[in-house]
Amino acid sequence: QVCEAALGAAREQKCDVIILDTAGRLHVDEQLMGELKLIAEKTQPDETFFVCDAMTGQDAVRSAEAFSQALELSGVILTKLDGDARGGAALSVKAITGKPVKFIGVGEKLDRLDEFHPDRMASRILGMGDVVGLVDRAQQVIDEKDQAEMQEKLLDASFTLEDFLSQLRQIKKMGNLKDLLSHIPGIGGQVDQMDIKGDELVIVESIIQSMTTKERERPEIINTSRRRRIAAGAGRTLESVNDLLKQFKQMQGMMQQFKKQSGFFGKMKGMRDMKKSLEGMEDPSGGALPGMPGMVPGEMPALPGLGNLPGGPGGPGKAKSGPSKDERRKKRKQERQRRKKSRKR
Repeated sequence: QVCEAALGAAREQKCDVIILDTAGRLHVDEQLMGELKLIAEKTQPDETFFVCDAMTGQDAVRSAEAFSQALELSGVILTKLDGDARGGAALSVKAITGKPVKFIGVGEKLDRLDEFHPDRMASRILGMGDVVGLVDRAQQVIDEKDQAEMQEKLLDASFTLEDFLSQLRQIKKMGNLKDLLSHIPGIGGQVDQMDIKGDELVIVESIIQSMTTKERERPEIINTSRRRRIAAGAGRTLESVNDLLKQFKQMQGMMQQFKKQSGFFGKMKGMRDMKKSLEGMEDPSGGALPGMPGMVPGEMPALPGLGNLPGGPGGPGKAKSGPSKDERRKKRKQERQRRKKSRKR
């Protein structure tokens, strides 16, 4: 009755598309399965999708078989692919139902429903990543005009923490860090073994938000007392604040080096060209990304404040070793001698 009433209301309002989302049910519940058949008979849908949880494993096969026998399915929607599941259930469900997987769910909101691409799913299952899918997602949330402005700031060495916060918020729209890393060739298969909680971007955002406008524009003025205040305001440790500022300074130094390389950013292609190049790659797991010279396959540049993520200095999952105890002692001694000489003068 509810479905029939919904159809009537939709016709009156001249709706183009009507989606009937039936309640979840087990394939062993005969009463609810009978209700499903009745709804299909009364509404005569153009498309009937079986929504499959990618994390259920082989139980998805039994469910798919039961639903396929009860209804005339037109396709499958695979959900929860933003979690740890790689999507191997897609192969089993397709084999049992004979129906194609048409969409995949990578989040809880309506805009997190993506088209299914078998080649990308195969790469994901094999741990080879999905760079094309990542670029697709970036195109949807990142404005190319804003990116061009940011590129100019990087070239002029005027990229501030305020700009970085803006970039960070755009990255957050693409998904959580663990999901984004799973799309990168050479890293996707290692994500499960990494100590990634998924809130790393939130931590960095909270630290920057605790800074004043002046501090975001000129990070060099942030002394020890300011750092303590920022850490307390963000509810983070002083070490986290120090790491963020240190890595941001390193990133600025790296941008200065890029600036010296004639035409480096000028040679970088736009998002659309990059996507076309990626789609034309024979081996998605090998070679640097087009237009990004010096990027090592299987690695990604470290982001400030995200700690020793894979692809940072030292290779995937390895922290860069600091100075030894003897080196630190020697450095302190040299500093004392320098101060003594300056006082004599």
